[in-house]
Amino acid sequence: MRLPRPFYHLPVLFDVARLQAEVAALPPEAWAPHPDGVPGNSAARLITVDGAETDAHHGQMRPTRWLEAMPYLTQVLAGFGVVWSRSRLMRLAPGVGVPPHADINHLWHTRVRLHIPVFTRPEVRFHCDGQTVHMAAGEAWIFDNWRKHHVENGAPADRIHLVADTTGTAAFWHFALSPPPPRAQWPTVPFDPAARPRLLTECDQRTPVMPAAEVQLLVDDLRNELTAGTDSAEARAAVARFGMLLDSFVQDWRQLCALHGTGGQARAEFAALAQAVRRNVPPLAQGLVMRTNGASAALVLEKRVLDHLVMAQVDMVQR
Repeated sequence: MRLPRPFYHLPVLFDVARLQAEVAALPPEAWAPHPDGVPGNSAARLITVDGAETDAHHGQMRPTRWLEAMPYLTQVLAGFGVVWSRSRLMRLAPGVGVPPHADINHLWHTRVRLHIPVFTRPEVRFHCDGQTVHMAAGEAWIFDNWRKHHVENGAPADRIHLVADTTGTAAFWHFALSPPPPRAQWPTVPFDPAARPRLLTECDQRTPVMPAAEVQLLVDDLRNELTAGTDSAEARAAVARFGMLLDSFVQDWRQLCALHGTGGQARAEFAALAQAVRRNVPPLAQGLVMRTNGASAALVLEKRVLDHLVMAQVDMVQR
């Protein structure tokens, strides 16, 4: 989700000792390698599709057995009053980090990632769009992951953050984006042994065919960020040609939705239109990038739009 500035420090604190005790109690089998195979990165899954040991993004989200054994972490998440998507404890080994990248996938168009550090040291640095912060244990942060960012663990110990994804409520965004009071006024959320809060988790968000209104929204967002690597008449013409391709695609997709609806009929026609766009993109998008993070326009179109237009029949059966 795109935010007005790189980092936001939320004015709330958590019981570090309690957080650390619950995380330290996890058995070794709770930790899984990073799904992209990034060296030195591992995670304990807390909210996943059906509570299973999976890194999938789509499906009914539920607490895993690991989160069910962590009452304070459950209270921390429930206390924000938002609906949570995939959430994990993310661990960085000493001396390693997360390489520079921007999160351009469809999932991130409407979601933000909350960080609550559990184990960390001052040498751990989080970089985003030229700014650098240390997120201290027991604090809460969000950041603009559309911008290029990376993390460095320069400490001699593991760094572990609670990392939870949400779209957020109006109350959450007012809390997160408003100017914070002085830190001395920030509340510390205690552990309540008697509390049994209800944890809100995402249902399966997929439809067989992406509605035309969402396609228009995604394409408009892409066009607002579209720019050329060089400032020349030829480059500006390339931007215009690519814009015409996007306009034509949205118009034709809207007509297919008007004819067939979005319930899954005529999947082949929708898939054929998406494939035609894929074929035409490479020569038209050459040298075109996103203004904020420099990502390839062709890659953003693929990952944020085209990959998610039509759900396969088998996927929908398994919902």
